[in-house]
Amino acid sequence: MDQRPHGTTILSVRRDGRVVLGGDGQVTVGQTVMKHRARKIQRLHDGQVLAGFAGSTADALALLERFEEKLKHHGGNMAKAAVELAKDWRTDRVLRRFESLLLVADRTRTLLLSGSGDVLEPDDGIVAVGSGGPYATAAAQALVRHTTLPAREIVESALRITAGLCIYTNDQLLLEELA
Repeated sequence: MDQRPHGTTILSVRRDGRVVLGGDGQVTVGQTVMKHRARKIQRLHDGQVLAGFAGSTADALALLERFEEKLKHHGGNMAKAAVELAKDWRTDRVLRRFESLLLVADRTRTLLLSGSGDVLEPDDGIVAVGSGGPYATAAAQALVRHTTLPAREIVESALRITAGLCIYTNDQLLLEELA
């Protein structure tokens, strides 16, 4: 039996000058739900940057700590901090074994960071990670294209749709917003 923690869903939507990062609270080990209300989204750099993660919690928290150090070192320049973290993540012997994905957002940009050295910015302001990521992305894209809902409602609705489809995503949601 696979005993690694499985999935989650973290979704970011940018609309009308606002960015919302939302995630579910489920932590699954093997076939067992171990926790229902985990906090997978944090505010960093005096609340100016939102960060969410999917994957190994210990790995993600270590990466978020390093990312916050990079933010401080680069005067809050999120893009520069993200690139520097991605370089370290890819080249450091210990870090490159970390199994997590990070979504980070400030008032102007949203970035996906991976251990492969990726620092990606979505074209449409919508990006998701975790096992429910494809469901959440599709739902959010449909809501953005066919409604006038604000970003917060889009994230909440898309995550609730995802919770109905993905067994590794629940409906215990945490949403954070920057305007």
